[in-house]
This record gives sequence, C-alpha cells and structure tokens, in this order.
Amino acid sequence: MREITDDYMRQMMTTTKEYSIVILRRGPKHHEPETGKIVWEHGRRNFALRDEGLLSIVCPVRDESEIAGIGIFNTNLEDTKRIMEGDPGVQAGVFVYEVHSCRSFPGDSLPTESILMARG
Repeated sequence: MREITDDYMRQMMTTTKEYSIVILRRGPKHHEPETGKIVWEHGRRNFALRDEGLLSIVCPVRDESEIAGIGIFNTNLEDTKRIMEGDPGVQAGVFVYEVHSCRSFPGDSLPTESILMARG
C-alpha cells in the first residue's frame, strides 16, 4: 500500500462535502400483507430520487437484521428528513429511519467488481 502522509490527509479533508446517511429499519407494519406493494413503490421513489441526483448511493440490506437499507443523500439533514417523511414505506409504517449528517469525498463511488476478485 502507498504511504499516506499527514499533509495529504489534511489536504484531502478540505475537499469533503456534507451528505446525509439514512439508516432504514423495518417498521411495525413490515410484515403486513400489503407490504410488498408499498416496498415496490418505495423502490420506485428511490429510482426517482437517484435520477434527480438526491440519492447518491442506495443499498438495500437483505439479511435477517432489522436494518432494511442504507442510503447516502446529496442533501443536508433537514432536506433529507423532509424527503424521508414523504416516503411511502415510512408513511405506511413499513419502515422507520434515522438520519445522520456526514462528510465524504465528492465523486466517490462503489466499485464495479471486488478488488480481491480482480486480483484473483
């Protein structure tokens, strides 16, 4: 690995930008019969938010935990809360959420393949 100096870290930290992280959890009505349709519309809304540049990273969580997903929004804390309050899954009680302000590097993205697999 390349050596990362303190000066480099300080310089890079000045390039960060404010984002919001949403941790989406299964809500009290997550197991009700109509949940599938509501989750589908939640997904449709996520596609629209991605298309508008508001939701930069969306990660559904498919394990048995209470976490249903994680999203990184290109919005401030207040706007992200407003967006989430309009989510059909949140409105129906299928999901509950928490929002946290964070900072990251503009332009970061998920890799298209695993680094370990690529090094194979």
